[in-house]
Amino acid sequence: MDNTPAPPGQSAVVDLSQHPSAQQFVTRCAEFFDEVQNLTPGKELEARLNQNHGPGTPYFDDFCRYIRQGLDEGWVAALEVDGRRYRRGKIAEPSEATRFFSITTVYMDSGGGGGTGMQLDLEQPFSGQYHKHPYGEINCVIPLDATAQLQGMSGWQGAGWTSPGPGTHHYPRVRGGRLVALFFLPAGRITYDASPDMAQPTSI
Repeated sequence: MDNTPAPPGQSAVVDLSQHPSAQQFVTRCAEFFDEVQNLTPGKELEARLNQNHGPGTPYFDDFCRYIRQGLDEGWVAALEVDGRRYRRGKIAEPSEATRFFSITTVYMDSGGGGGTGMQLDLEQPFSGQYHKHPYGEINCVIPLDATAQLQGMSGWQGAGWTSPGPGTHHYPRVRGGRLVALFFLPAGRITYDASPDMAQPTSI
């Protein structure tokens, strides 16, 4: 197996015609986009999503179901970024149908065991590629292990949502096991030219 890290941003788009469940998933995402298309990513939207669309609500539970199905069928996070523990996959490019959001999935495993029973350490996060959200991001956190959490701009988040505001930049970090970060980018905008020494925007 070639373990050379994938170049930043490289990710083939899923052929929806080959995966009916992926097409159904994109249709469900489009219904969600109808509700959030005029909202700005940031702390206020993050709180709103966790309050109104968290675990046990229709959108969140449907997204979890489709993501687990997509992992089984191979259309979620199929591209290895850094071996099997860090994978990425683009489900849809921005289009009128998606209200000009892109849809991307990232699989991260802080234990590196891929569900093989390896002992996990909650205090040892695994970091992905540093990046910036020019227009912000909406991120649905889908744990595959109950203890898995993703670090957002406001701290650690288990099952639920993060929403970094426009101009924010960070390392995506996971602890406690395996999860999928399902993220939606306005206009599909993401860059990998930021660095940790750069100042964050005044409102994150």
